[in-house]
Amino acid sequence: MTERTDCTLLLSDVHLCEERPAQVERFLSVLQGPARAAGQLFILGDLFEYWVGDDDCAAPLPGRVLEALAALSRTGTRISLLHGNRDFLIGPAFASAAGLTLIEDPVCVNLQGTATILMHGDLLCTDDTSYLAFRAQVRNPAWQASFLAQPLAARHQQARGATAESGRAKQEKSLEIMDVTEDAVTAVFRQFGADRMIHGHTHRPGRHTHHVDGRTCTRWVLPDWYGPGGYLRVDAGAVQAVDFSA
Repeated sequence: MTERTDCTLLLSDVHLCEERPAQVERFLSVLQGPARAAGQLFILGDLFEYWVGDDDCAAPLPGRVLEALAALSRTGTRISLLHGNRDFLIGPAFASAAGLTLIEDPVCVNLQGTATILMHGDLLCTDDTSYLAFRAQVRNPAWQASFLAQPLAARHQQARGATAESGRAKQEKSLEIMDVTEDAVTAVFRQFGADRMIHGHTHRPGRHTHHVDGRTCTRWVLPDWYGPGGYLRVDAGAVQAVDFSA
């Protein structure tokens, strides 16, 4: 039996899909190993490469992931998930079956005694105006209702097309445009009055220091799983980046 601790694990941008089976197995091994020893797990968006609606839960890959999350929840690990730019249609049916809680983006939580802002991170990329316009469109309830009313096969086709288009668009943008802006980061730190932030989305993992109104604030960026992947482990006294390539 895995010995449980009071640590917290945080990960994002896993981008699970059938085309990358090693990535799927790596994620499931985290759920069956380190996450079972943790008090809580936060998934900060883009768990799946794309998500077309909770009525797709019976498909092989979503079914395996859902069952693994539910099994982890039954061990006592608390699981929370916020939406990313690829899986924003994950809804209450998936959350209930997986035994997890959907949380807002951004949200400020007490993480091992420290107020910590959790985000997916896309809202911080304010120079990427074309993406933010797309985000506003697909987060509109009317757009979502129209999309979800289509047959499942049609939704999959559209999602694959949108994913391919997103990849082409990124090739035409500079890394600076797709990264966070200092003004956006400062505004969120001011909004919540916290000194620590954790997010994903940019696929540029690291630890950054920001000075906000006389406070020294720390911003951790989670790695994506297109490569080896990894996660953060937070204890009462430390934040540890776990890199699978190490």
